[in-house]
Amino acid sequence: MSYSIIGTGGIGGYFGGCLARAGKEVHFLLHKDYNFVREHGLQVNSCRGDFHLDGVNAYDNSADMPASDVVIVALKSINNPLLKDLLPPLLKPDTLVLLIENGIGVEAQVQAMFPQALLAAGLAFICTAKTGPGVIHHQDLGKLTIAPYTPGAEQRTAEVIRDFTEAGVKAVTAEYLEARWKKQVWNMPFNGMTVALNTSTDALMANPSTAALIRAQMLEVIAAARALGVKNIDENFADLMLEMTAGMKPYAPSMKLDHDFGRPMEIGAIYTEALRQAREAGCPMPRLEMLEAQLRFIEGR
Repeated sequence: MSYSIIGTGGIGGYFGGCLARAGKEVHFLLHKDYNFVREHGLQVNSCRGDFHLDGVNAYDNSADMPASDVVIVALKSINNPLLKDLLPPLLKPDTLVLLIENGIGVEAQVQAMFPQALLAAGLAFICTAKTGPGVIHHQDLGKLTIAPYTPGAEQRTAEVIRDFTEAGVKAVTAEYLEARWKKQVWNMPFNGMTVALNTSTDALMANPSTAALIRAQMLEVIAAARALGVKNIDENFADLMLEMTAGMKPYAPSMKLDHDFGRPMEIGAIYTEALRQAREAGCPMPRLEMLEAQLRFIEGR
């Protein structure tokens, strides 16, 4: 199958790079480092082994890209309105659009723009970032969960999982709501807390007070998810996420990096929509509502 990557940052660069290294046809949409990658290729420095890609199929305009079997969207969710112009040249009637993005409600947003498109959610449990022009640094983890969103997307999802597995990526499938809300259990506490306290994940875990607060926030997410009908999620999942994080290398999540570099934070997708749905389900998340308010204040400054 052929792939197009919209958003060649830490996520798109790493997963697209793995597919290209495995011999898959991959086309990369780039912005600031387009000329650099065209000339020098893409470098992935990974805890699982570094690799370099020469002769990258690099583009600075999606109108110049061929239509693909799968389009991987690895933008920040706040940039999804750009898809109205970026996606059409890449779509065929059976193209799967895989949204590897954070938050709740992103598929519904894109489906409203493209009612006929096949969509799937991609949940990346990975520590990765772009650290320079054409340079991706993969620090830790690397699992990718892919959840069909649109009816009829199951077969193409299975084919994508097969390709990622062949490329050395641990890829699995899951039910859509379960996958999205399980990622929220980690995202909602750690993204915001690293910004509010100007710290990293290891420092939050090392302090008993913040570690306890993180766990309490996780339990709020789990309770809300269960109220919304999500299955296979309970208090044990919070402990699993905490254990995973304790074993990770020190890490600054995407929202912390956005804040540090003066970029808009994904408050709407990661917090506002999830909090709204939780309140409507009769299960508000007061600790995380307070964290969202703090993030709005920080961003406003």
